[in-house]
Amino acid sequence: MRTAYSVETVRAAERELMARLPEGALMARAAAGLAAVCAELLAGIRGRVYGARVVLLVGPGDNGGDALYAGARLARRGAGVTAVPMDPERMHPGGLAALRAAGGRVGDSVPRRADLVVDGLLGIGGRGGLRPAAAALAERIPAGAVVVAVDLPSGVDADTGEVSGPAVTADVTVTFGAYKPGLLTDPGASRVGAVRLVDIGLDFGDRAVAMEALQHADVARLLPVPTASSDKYRRGVVGVVAGSEQYPGAAVLAVAGALRGGAGAVRYVGPAAEAVLARFPEVLVGRGRVQSWVVGPGLGAGREAEVGRALADADVPVLVDADGLRGLDAEVVRGRRAATLLTPHAGEAAALLGAPREAVEAGRLGAVRELAGRYGAAVLL
Repeated sequence: MRTAYSVETVRAAERELMARLPEGALMARAAAGLAAVCAELLAGIRGRVYGARVVLLVGPGDNGGDALYAGARLARRGAGVTAVPMDPERMHPGGLAALRAAGGRVGDSVPRRADLVVDGLLGIGGRGGLRPAAAALAERIPAGAVVVAVDLPSGVDADTGEVSGPAVTADVTVTFGAYKPGLLTDPGASRVGAVRLVDIGLDFGDRAVAMEALQHADVARLLPVPTASSDKYRRGVVGVVAGSEQYPGAAVLAVAGALRGGAGAVRYVGPAAEAVLARFPEVLVGRGRVQSWVVGPGLGAGREAEVGRALADADVPVLVDADGLRGLDAEVVRGRRAATLLTPHAGEAAALLGAPREAVEAGRLGAVRELAGRYGAAVLL
């Protein structure tokens, strides 16, 4: 499970910890973790840190300080480290002194060649896309260099994952203390690469969690494991209302997914029974006892009554997808006793919200939360 906290919550935890530590100790922990990941990557690229070419893109805040201190550690191990500041007059003084003492240098332009580039332009407090000075540096990242972001790629909103202008795309993101929602939410999540969490000693106690993201092992633990006494009704019968004469493949795919997902049996309702039975002769055809419904894929137009009939089965969980989402009645969904899962893509979500598709794609977290609240359902966007 990846647990993410808001920027405000992370900042509060940092302040509490810094009050108990010597000055600079927290940044030293972050820089040590960042340098360790960079060294590991360089060992994979070149076989060693010594002789590697490292470029630091340095912003004016603590994010830039983390990059400078990490660069100093790499320089002491023999890497050639060049810091390129966004604003030469506002570099972190302690980090700059450490880098120079270790043999690093400050340049006024991004070198054309590098093995590794550290993005320390903006921290988790950054909002909006990169400003022109930062964007100009990001645009000059050498081709082929491994890009490591400090805490999150610059230009990605830490709380929402929104990218409202130029932003860095990282190969690896080294984040400190806790995951941030923007690392786990598109479009920002598509820019973070592999995420490495560095423990710097933050204690979140009972502070509110902003987001939880399941990993493969978490999902596996949620799935029931059949036993010798697990008949098809104990394992669950999935009812599938999908497909049409025009789209029989949607019915075949939905049934295949239910069978592969571990259902005890699948009951198919719709006009594509011949195609379904040709592929899966064990499928039951026609209405009957089920423990859940999947409704919508490939239905085509004019079959809203079938969606309504599945939703009216108030004590059975229902997944509504694709054509089933057209004209979906929020009051009907909210009035159900059992769980409802809606699975729209961005265009379908936009139609449900009455918003432009571009707005949904740019603000996916806000859009999915609004849908969940409006329909009283779980929503997978």
